[in-house]
Amino acid sequence: MEIAGQGQQGQEQQQEALHFLDYWRVIRSRKEIILAVTLLVVLTGTAYTLTLPRIYMAQARIQVQSDALDVEVFQVAGYRGYDPFFLRTQYELIKSKPILYKVVDNLNLRQEWGEKRNEDGSPLSREDAKEILSRSIDVQQYRDTSLIALMVSRENLDEAALIANELAAVYRDHRLSVKRTALKRGLDAMQNELIKQKERVSRAEDEVEKLRKELNITEISPDIKMDKVRLQKLEGDRVAARVDMLTRKARMSELEGLEGDLLLNAVAFIVNDPILSNLRSQYVRYEVNLKQLLQKYGENHPDVKEAKAGIAELKVRIADALNGLKIGLRTDYKVAKTRYDTIDGELNVAMETDIESSRKDLPFTKAQDELFIQKQILDILKARIIQEGIKMEVPRTPVELVDPAEAPPGMRPVSPNLYLNIFLSLILGLGSGIGLAYFIEYLDTSVKTVNDVERYLGLPVIGVIPQKVKPLVDEGSESPHAEAYRVLRTNMQFANKGHAGGAFAIISGGIGEGKSTTLANLAYVLAQMGDKVLIVDSDLRRPVQHSIMGVSNRFGLTNLLMRDVPIEETIKPTSVQNLHILPSGRLPRSSLGILDTQRMRELIKSLKARYDYVLFDTPPIVGISDASIVAGEVDGVLLVVQYRKYPRVITTRARQMIENVGGKIIGVVLNNINVMRDDYYYYYHSYYSHYYYNSDEGGDSAGAKTKKKKA
Repeated sequence: MEIAGQGQQGQEQQQEALHFLDYWRVIRSRKEIILAVTLLVVLTGTAYTLTLPRIYMAQARIQVQSDALDVEVFQVAGYRGYDPFFLRTQYELIKSKPILYKVVDNLNLRQEWGEKRNEDGSPLSREDAKEILSRSIDVQQYRDTSLIALMVSRENLDEAALIANELAAVYRDHRLSVKRTALKRGLDAMQNELIKQKERVSRAEDEVEKLRKELNITEISPDIKMDKVRLQKLEGDRVAARVDMLTRKARMSELEGLEGDLLLNAVAFIVNDPILSNLRSQYVRYEVNLKQLLQKYGENHPDVKEAKAGIAELKVRIADALNGLKIGLRTDYKVAKTRYDTIDGELNVAMETDIESSRKDLPFTKAQDELFIQKQILDILKARIIQEGIKMEVPRTPVELVDPAEAPPGMRPVSPNLYLNIFLSLILGLGSGIGLAYFIEYLDTSVKTVNDVERYLGLPVIGVIPQKVKPLVDEGSESPHAEAYRVLRTNMQFANKGHAGGAFAIISGGIGEGKSTTLANLAYVLAQMGDKVLIVDSDLRRPVQHSIMGVSNRFGLTNLLMRDVPIEETIKPTSVQNLHILPSGRLPRSSLGILDTQRMRELIKSLKARYDYVLFDTPPIVGISDASIVAGEVDGVLLVVQYRKYPRVITTRARQMIENVGGKIIGVVLNNINVMRDDYYYYYHSYYSHYYYNSDEGGDSAGAKTKKKKA
């Protein structure tokens, strides 16, 4: 299974390789067409290039930046964000109509180009001049920079440089004028708004003055400010009194729930009373002293009793102090609460008074606030107008000419590029030639390869005959073409299932396919191999075998069929040993149709008894019945097909006609192969030629040795 799979894969690869070789074969076979088309296209392209006018290009480089002042007046220059569409927008602006029209007008291009283009010297229209200028301009950006190249292509280099520099200047002036126009338009709008704002301020002042008189307000600011300050102070005092009251209440509540040592310890941290702290320290010392005395003495010792009496007295004093502290905390809380209530009452009264006063003065206050806002807007407008006016006067450089265009002497034109056009013409010519070759090959339905024969006719190819083959009678056995006929002879024997000898007809579908030469050379090779061979020229209308073999055509097949002469007088020997010929003889006009089946059957039977091979040269089978009669009576038929001569339908029809009369086609001879155009046949015949000449050299030496031995 694996071996079979590998074999199948190898066949597929071989078929694919042959497929590509077929393409190469088409190119080789049609190389004259390809070379002719290529040469024609190259010559045409070269001639056309030489007739084109010489175009020169001048280039000016400019640096393009966003609109900014050369010196920042009111703010520090900072980083401006990258705009990916800025430079692309500038490309379109440079080629826009306003700029191109300005260049046309500044350089008077309408008149100058009109004198060159119009016979009467009339100026071009503005639109036509703009279109010509637009086609002459190319704008490109230098990568990763803000530089833009303005390239102008013209027949005159000086004119191209002049246009490039003028284009840069017009674009720069356009950028400046656009910005100044925008600033001027903005300043005019702000001036109009300033006038309107002054009117608003005047109306606001009139409204304030009117309310002042209606409400009888004389001094406004001092009283209003004092009331506001007093309210703020009262609010602050109330907040502070409330915080103080809540703090004292929390301290009192915390100590009310404690007794004994817990209360004493808490007082030390919460109240921080020095008297209680002193009593607590004394109590601790007495406790420590009592413990030390008890370790030395008994309970009834005077010192122990004295220490206990002192501790009892301290406890009484501490208890009294704690009670007094609680009373003091309660009193302190009541005082703080009373203070908070008092401040809160005053604040409520002050707020009611302020609300009443504000309600009365509210229209006036609103009018005064509105006046303040309008004055602020007026001041901002004045400042902005002054600022923008200064900015408009500060110089700015959005476009800078980095490299002006120049017209150096000796500069080469950029168009036409002769070598490039020749190269492109060569590529175009090769493509057109190859395309035309493939198209002609597609239209050509003739037989071209062995595969075509096997694919469309279903017949084996037993012989491949090269081009320009002459009769071997003239060239001799040493001809390099003889090997092709030896191969044909061998293949014919194998195709005939190993049976040597017999009667065979050499037939073609059309005229001029080389069947007569093929028959003569095959008979020559058979005779050289020792077989007794007879050539029968049954092409009664256009006989040629007697000319090839150099014999007379006075008597022949026609006389034999008409029984005018015996067979011995019609068969003639040739200059080749074992090779005889039965010429066609002269066919009278009254004897058309003399070739019938019965006579041919008897003749073939008689000739086969005398010769090993009987080869019949027949007329083309398509259109003439003689070949069909012969094909039906012989042992086998060799169908000669000329390479690239007739459509496949002719050969297919010939095969069908042979089979219809019962003829047996043993194979196809592919004739007149152009070896130099087809790789397959080239290597095929070059191998034979190489082998043939080497064998001749070896044969000569071997023959020489044999002669020496015989001598």
